[in-house]
Amino acid sequence: MQNVIFHDLGTIDYKKAWDYQEELFNEVTSQKIKGNNELNYLLFCEHPHVYTLGKSGEQANLLISEEMLRRINATYYHINRGGDITYHGPGQIVAYPIFDLEVFGLTLKKYIENLEQVIIDCLADYNITAGRLEGATGVWLDAGIKGRERKICAIGVRASRFVTMHGLAFNVNTNLDYFNYINPCGFVDKGVTSMKAELGKEQNFEEVKQNLIKHFAHRFDFCLANKHIEG
Repeated sequence: MQNVIFHDLGTIDYKKAWDYQEELFNEVTSQKIKGNNELNYLLFCEHPHVYTLGKSGEQANLLISEEMLRRINATYYHINRGGDITYHGPGQIVAYPIFDLEVFGLTLKKYIENLEQVIIDCLADYNITAGRLEGATGVWLDAGIKGRERKICAIGVRASRFVTMHGLAFNVNTNLDYFNYINPCGFVDKGVTSMKAELGKEQNFEEVKQNLIKHFAHRFDFCLANKHIEG
């Protein structure tokens, strides 16, 4: 069983969190080169309104101008993860695992499947049935039912030397209106949803976070080396 250092960063600017990820990613990679494979991190946070476009994404999937971005108090970044465009904002749990996949015995494909399963298992605690959609990453409701497919969690990762960064964005109490300004993950014919939308009421955000940590630890077979919560 691996040890993972957990940090809950609270609400943090996207660029600040990205820089912190890069710092930890470089630390883990550097230590790995030296033969130390014991460093692994899991970061949780929320971001102010922000759109991020992956390295293979299409700029055209951002449907609004810079002026409109300012009007809705949102920022925009073109970043180095896989995937297309997505939204982060209040009421969404963003998880950034910085894991050495070789230590966990995982391929990148299996790692992404594990991330998806963490969310599927967490949603099952709330009697929400979720699954995968063929040909698309992330976690979906009514996957494969044309016209009803809706994403509740987006996933986009980067890996180098089998060390990961970026991760997942899980819609808990998210304001879904912000998805109207993009083609989420490049799709024009599929919807998005949240736990709040599915259950008809705002969820206990801290409770969901605790359940998510539990399912991360179970799925990836780790224990927390520490637990650091900002604020």
